[in-house]
Order: sequence, then structure tokens, then C-alpha cells
Amino acid sequence: MIRLAIVSPCYNEEEVLHSSISRLTDLLDKMTSDGKISDDSFVLFVNDGSKDRTWEIISGYYGENKYVKGLDLAHNVGHQNAIMAGMMIAREYADEVITIYADLQDDLNAIPKMVEGMENGNDIVYGVKVSRTADPLLKRMSAEAFYKLQTSMGVDIIPNHADFRLMSKRALDILARYGEKNLYLRGLIPTIGLPTATVDDVISERTAGQSKYTLGKMLTLAMDGITSFSVKPIFGIIYLGVFFILVCLAITVYVIHAIIAGTAVPGWASLILSIWFVGGVVLISVGIVGVYIGRIYKEVKGRPLFNIKEKLI
Repeated sequence: MIRLAIVSPCYNEEEVLHSSISRLTDLLDKMTSDGKISDDSFVLFVNDGSKDRTWEIISGYYGENKYVKGLDLAHNVGHQNAIMAGMMIAREYADEVITIYADLQDDLNAIPKMVEGMENGNDIVYGVKVSRTADPLLKRMSAEAFYKLQTSMGVDIIPNHADFRLMSKRALDILARYGEKNLYLRGLIPTIGLPTATVDDVISERTAGQSKYTLGKMLTLAMDGITSFSVKPIFGIIYLGVFFILVCLAITVYVIHAIIAGTAVPGWASLILSIWFVGGVVLISVGIVGVYIGRIYKEVKGRPLFNIKEKLI
């Protein structure tokens, strides 16, 4: 019988944590009684440098609730690194690992289906959102734009999949060999290449607290995904440069014609506008190239993704 670990990253989740622990406890109790998982399965809450009572609550449940384990990171490293930390620790103790956010907006009923998908020979089972009616309109629109942008940039992702997934120990062992510092798990995990499946994930409303996943963080994550898995922006700069050369040739032809026809009117407006426009394009282009250089800079430094302050397992 498999030993299942559920990894849940937490950042300032004191308002929702009691409810989440109760719901996950009920789920594991039912799956254990149904014979789907072993009774030593557990939930690993990863405290990502929370400033509230999140770690205090986790520590309080540890020892009282047989399922609750905890991992306290030394400082805030972001939810992608927190998920990675939890998975790397959990794989040492479990046969399969599921990742889910602490607010439990993802469908808990999909977890038994994920386990069944693993039993059918799949190493990775993705939870794919089939309904986002519980999300605000702005979040739904930005999420759709997020996935379309990444797909257009050539990033290999599972549309409408976030970080709700199940991975086998074999898949996690392969993932552990990846040495990237700018983690984008949604694009990284599909490159593993092992058999995969999907289950429907119906999003529910958050029961307490506020989402920490802001629009700014989504844009940052999108930038990480694009710059980590796509070179299309660099080719875009090349194509833009070719376009401006063609425009300059057209303007040259026009100027020569105006001189011959005697219709040329000296003026500063067109010159200044051209300088500002081309200057802006150059600055944007240099900025994009600079982002890629920055990624290389972070990769070669070889700093650890996370440091563990305390481990309750």
C-alpha cells in the first residue's frame, strides 16, 4: 500500500489553516479506511517565512494530529521554491507526493482520482481547472491571458494547470537532478517525459483569509516561465530590428524623392520623434537581453534554493 504525502506551502495562512488541517485529516482518514493509502501517510506544511502564527499553528498540531508534519524555511523564498523544498523532503518518506495550496481552493475530491491515475501506470497526474467561477473576474481574465501568453512564447505547459499535481517518487528523483535556480515548475515538470494523466479540478471559494497570489506575482511568474523556457523574445528583437531597417529604407526613398522634387521641408519634429521612438525600442531590447543575462547570473552563482530552519517529521 502506498504512503502518500501532501505538500502544502503556507505564507501567512493562520486564518485558514485550522480549517485546512481539518479537511485534509478527514480526507486522509477516508482514503486510509478505503484502503487506498497507508495509515502512515501525512501532510507536510511548508512555512515560507510567514510573519503571522502559521508556524505556531503547525507546530501545535504536530504530535496531536498523526498526519500533520511541518517544514519551517529560514526565510521567504517564494511559493515555487517552497513547493520544491516540500517535495524534496517528502520524497524521502513517501511513495507519491501531491502538492496543493494551503487555502484548499483546489478540489479535494480529485485527490483519490489522482492516486487511481498513478495506479494506472502514470508517474505524474495534473489537476486541470474545469471551472473558475469561484475566482474573481479579474483573476479569471488574467489567468487566461497568462496561459495564452506562455503558449504563444513556446513554453510547454498544461493549460489551466497551476501547482495541484501528484508525482511519483521516480518523477521526483528525476526532478531533483534539475539544477535550475529560477524555478518554474509548471514548465519544468512536463519536460520530465514520464507517463502523465489529468483529472478535473473544480475551484471553490476561499473559506478564510485573502489570496497571496496577486496579479504582480502572476506577472513575475509569467516572466520567469518565458525567460526560463523560451528564446522567442530575443528573436522578436531581431525581427523588430529588421522591420526598422525596412522602415528606414522606405524613409530614405521618400527623402530622396522629396529632394529631387524640391518638396523637402526642414523640421525637427520628425527627427526628434524618430530619435525617441528608436531610443525607446533600443532600451526595451537591451532590457530583455538584460533579463536573460540576469538569469544566467543567478544560475552560475549556485546558491541553495532554500534553507531549512526546523523540520517536524
